[in-house]
Amino acid sequence: MREHAKAVREAGHRVAVLHLGGQQRELDDGFWTMEEELDPFLSEGIEAHRVFHRRSRVPGASYALHQRSAIAAYRQIRANGFRPDVIHAHVYGAGVPAATICTRSGIPLVVTEHFSGVALRSLSRVEARKARYAYKRAARLLPVSHFLEEAIRSYGVDAHFEVVPNVVDTSLFFPPDAERREASAERRLLFVGSLEPARYKGFPTLLEALDLLRANNRDWQLDVIGEGSERASYEASAAGLGLRERVTLHGSQPKPVVAQMMRAADLLVLPSRVETFGTAIAEGLASGLPVVSTTAGAIPELVDEHSGRLVPPDDPAALAAALNHTLENIDEFDRPAIADTARHKYSADVVGRQLGRIYEAVIAESKIGTAGSSVRRRRSPLRHEQSS
Repeated sequence: MREHAKAVREAGHRVAVLHLGGQQRELDDGFWTMEEELDPFLSEGIEAHRVFHRRSRVPGASYALHQRSAIAAYRQIRANGFRPDVIHAHVYGAGVPAATICTRSGIPLVVTEHFSGVALRSLSRVEARKARYAYKRAARLLPVSHFLEEAIRSYGVDAHFEVVPNVVDTSLFFPPDAERREASAERRLLFVGSLEPARYKGFPTLLEALDLLRANNRDWQLDVIGEGSERASYEASAAGLGLRERVTLHGSQPKPVVAQMMRAADLLVLPSRVETFGTAIAEGLASGLPVVSTTAGAIPELVDEHSGRLVPPDDPAALAAALNHTLENIDEFDRPAIADTARHKYSADVVGRQLGRIYEAVIAESKIGTAGSSVRRRRSPLRHEQSS
């Protein structure tokens, strides 16, 4: 979301961000509070606010407070001088209060969706109703991939769709200036993803594949960037497979460090089981990295035969074979060309201009709709008089 906001700002628009922080156990006064984001590392110069609401012991009341706090915070932002022409909500959960605000104010709503739960169809009946409410009231619904668009349509949603991808900061993610090492040197593989029990990123499959890969290719090391509750378990699994000396877990790292490690790597591997987009893959491509991944979700929209190899998810043997083939033919990949293709698809400049065009279109449509409503309101008394 921050990268989208930065892209919009760089396209020449003024942006303010309202982060719906949820429940807070203790509030000094009232049912809600709003705080300005003062951490420059988080805001990156964008006006940003966090809103919290009081925790309620009454069943069902917390969501009502969530709605009311978002509306109250929006009114406060307007009172402070920021009057938006468009409200752009990220994920349907924020889209629900945004839709309420837009319906009351006449401001057009744009919703970006990238939640994997939508693609997995894991939404409860209540959450699915919230999603439909937000989606159907959006002037534009912007899934981050065609795969996610089809998943949203499966909920019976027929909206005005336009796919807008996530943004890659190409000032951070770019290919190395020159060849990093001799062709015969040990290759560095890189994994970037969460280490959670849901295993959406397929790390257990990767460990099994590396155990198989070792039989055919021993000149590699894997660096792992990511954190999660299963980190210790995965470290133990790597040790149990005899991979302790070949697999290094670095934990979560800031973006500049991730970018630096991508430039130092030879190959990005991410055997995901589901991806609504694949930001780590896009960042790897922008760094000129060949990618070995899976056919899950939106990944085939990012990776083709010129930039990597794809295998079915949950298939260690196929993944090991793809890794071995890619490592043996690594010099056939044109890293500058891979990066150039990614830059023309995911850079802030490209996505910012796309969002700017969408904003201009929905604002124009909103003005036409408002003018039509005004004409109908003026004419209605005449029709009433004629009918009487």
